Amino acid sequence: MTYQAFSFRKREFPERLELKGALSRALAQFLRDNAAYFLSFDHVIVYYDNGQADITDLLNTTFNGFFFQIEIRLVAPANYRLFQVADLYCTLELLRIKLNENRLSKSDMYFFGTRRRLQKDYLSRLDHKLLHHSDKPLS
Repeated sequence: MTYQAFSFRKREFPERLELKGALSRALAQFLRDNAAYFLSFDHVIVYYDNGQADITDLLNTTFNGFFFQIEIRLVAPANYRLFQVADLYCTLELLRIKLNENRLSKSDMYFFGTRRRLQKDYLSRLDHKLLHHSDKPLS
């Protein structure tokens, strides 16, 4: 399993549409850069928990603009392990940002023990799961 995460600071986008545009551009660029990989599949399934209407619209519009065989499935996170893994990866990516900016909370430090342990035992292992252009679909 591979992944790609996107992060944006809301405060850097004073208008909601600016943030939505930045998200859309980042996702579209990612899909363009990895088009051969995604097009090697018969169809693409996007799982989303319908948490934010703007994100739902963005995913639907952007993915349907790139692929002919697209299915967007609304999920209850408790029912899909893969969705839970994706949520964990996003949480760890947020922790990576906090680590790099020296903003780890007391709770973060209590859970992971040390910054080194967070980096070594969690984040470095996650690095091997990043989607790269050379990734090929599993047979």
